[in-house]
Amino acid sequence: MIPFFLSLILIGCATAAPLIAQTSKPLELADMFQMKRVTEPALSPDGQWIVCSVGLPDLVANKVGYDLYLISADGKISRQLTSDPANEQSPAWSPDGKWIAYVSTRTGQAQIWIISPDGKEERQFTTLSTGASAPVWAPNGGMIAYASTVFPEFSTRPFPESDSLNNQRAEELEKGKVKAKVFTRLLYRHWDHWVDGKREHLFVQPLSGGPPKDLTPGDRDAVPTSTTFSAGIDFAFSPSGDEIAYTATPVPVEREAWSTNHDIYVVSVNGSTPRQLTTNPAADGYPRYSPDGRYIAYRAQSRPGYEADRWQLMLYDRSNGTARSLTAKFDAQVGSQVWTPDSKGLFFEAEEEGSTPVFFVTTRGNDVKKIVPVNCNHNLRVSGDSKMLIFTSVSATRPPEIYGTGLDGTGLVQISHMNDDLFSTLDIPAPEVVWYKGAGGTRIQAWLFKPPKFDARKKYPFVLLVHGGPQGAWGSSWSYRWNPPLWAAQGYVVMAPNPRGSTGFGQKFTDQISGDWGGRVFVDLMRGVDYACALPYVDSTRKASAGASFGGYMMNWFQGHTGTRFKTLVTHDGVYNFESMYATTDEVWFDEWEHGGTPWDKPREYAKFSPHRYAGNFKTPNLVIHGALDFRIPDTEAMQLFTSLQRQGIPSKFLYFPDEGHWVSKPLNSQLWHKTVFDWLAEYLKQVGTPSR
Repeated sequence: MIPFFLSLILIGCATAAPLIAQTSKPLELADMFQMKRVTEPALSPDGQWIVCSVGLPDLVANKVGYDLYLISADGKISRQLTSDPANEQSPAWSPDGKWIAYVSTRTGQAQIWIISPDGKEERQFTTLSTGASAPVWAPNGGMIAYASTVFPEFSTRPFPESDSLNNQRAEELEKGKVKAKVFTRLLYRHWDHWVDGKREHLFVQPLSGGPPKDLTPGDRDAVPTSTTFSAGIDFAFSPSGDEIAYTATPVPVEREAWSTNHDIYVVSVNGSTPRQLTTNPAADGYPRYSPDGRYIAYRAQSRPGYEADRWQLMLYDRSNGTARSLTAKFDAQVGSQVWTPDSKGLFFEAEEEGSTPVFFVTTRGNDVKKIVPVNCNHNLRVSGDSKMLIFTSVSATRPPEIYGTGLDGTGLVQISHMNDDLFSTLDIPAPEVVWYKGAGGTRIQAWLFKPPKFDARKKYPFVLLVHGGPQGAWGSSWSYRWNPPLWAAQGYVVMAPNPRGSTGFGQKFTDQISGDWGGRVFVDLMRGVDYACALPYVDSTRKASAGASFGGYMMNWFQGHTGTRFKTLVTHDGVYNFESMYATTDEVWFDEWEHGGTPWDKPREYAKFSPHRYAGNFKTPNLVIHGALDFRIPDTEAMQLFTSLQRQGIPSKFLYFPDEGHWVSKPLNSQLWHKTVFDWLAEYLKQVGTPSR
């Protein structure tokens, strides 16, 4: 799945929701800040306990605070394990089940801590000046591997010296009166932060004491710095514990802004020179050793430079150095994978028409079968006794909870119940899945969300939501940012379509957006509007559309190509000018693939579907939203759009967040975002106008 333009992805896959109480009420924004956000489940070695991270928004502190919870595998016992105001995340059990390592920010910086399952013993494990994240235990429990972001020029020195120099350099950057930065290559900023010449390195540290050891010194990252190429923690110990397999970023490093060539390496825990395993010119990642040590399973793409290429599940045979695909005939994007304890097969997640089922494949390959057919399921874990598969599962009407099944998919049961009480009071109608014909007669899937207490005899205003990506999808999943049920609860019929370019409908369908951003996909979306306007309960005179990232781009394309069809548009983090976008974005491989090269090589391709060239056709009132820290689609895109609207006297408003990136994450900012958007929509949709179909 593509984090570039991914801001409004994923609405959920249906799990059985609790019965709606007699006193149920429509979903409100305030309810979103009462929901506990369940993530990162870790299963104890004996399969009896689950530790997970649970977040809860804090409007006073303007952040989401995470704590650890301990839950019995049968769901009967649930208790909070940590309660510090700081964040506690990324829990990992020790192999003997006596300890849990996790990441905490209680010292003001992310460090690894260790706690006993009963909560009675706790201590800080790492004290690096550069912090630590992603703890992974060695199989014998004698050491922990983790990642830390360091200045590479110091990484070959003894740890006490390198750590001191890292601290000194960081303080100079933070406290120095001169804030100038000097760049000599790309990437110099990424997503929402300045890189400042740092690199993500892998460290190991013994439990018995002794300094951390940097296993990957030098000017290269040992974990993917873009979530586009990550499926979780992208390194793993071998069963013998003598080496670690990891995912390294592209080389030469000067090309990493326009190359997707990530590779798998292995390195001894003693710190020998890393050895490269994969030579595929496209992306490889997320290595996982089989329990018997014979194989390393990993994900791989085939086409260099294309971040939305199909991820296949690969098997590397350590005995002879050969690799082969286990999913060559499986036309879907493989997500994270987990081995069965007997090393005979792997479970993995993959999108399928708006859901994310759990699949299984043996080491023979090309024998994929569906294990959990419903819901959007992630964070797969298998118990050591081979009795249970656990995962987080979400739906369009419920945020994530932890579920479990047998390894054959039978006996599906909800284990965590963090939000049952809240949702028992809410009336959230399940969405309807519809199909219609898009450009060229292609079948297009869409989700229809109706208001609570829907009355088919009435006429409702209509809102079209366009997802990001563009290689992304609306699914039956849950979002705390773009939540269609919350939009529908404002009194609208909401359509969330998956036009060509969407994932989960085969790779050919995904590929059809590249080089054609304003072409067939535009027709697909307009046909969706036609479909909705033919519904007897939709008021075709009151229509709006909204989207972020690619969806924001499409709002800008609508401006120049739909006349007065929509009463208003909402553009969040949208591309306005493809040439300026290329010259200011961080990961330029995306634009080079989508347009077939650079702007100086392919000027016509960049111009063809660039919204700014059609500014003279703009007519529709437009709310524009952007974050200053969005380095994927820089804020100048929004500024150009707003200037063009204002100069032509088109009603418009610009909501600008100086402390947000591609997403609006802080609770108070989210509160303002929703209020601004819903007030703007109400201004244009609450009054009946002239038919505009």
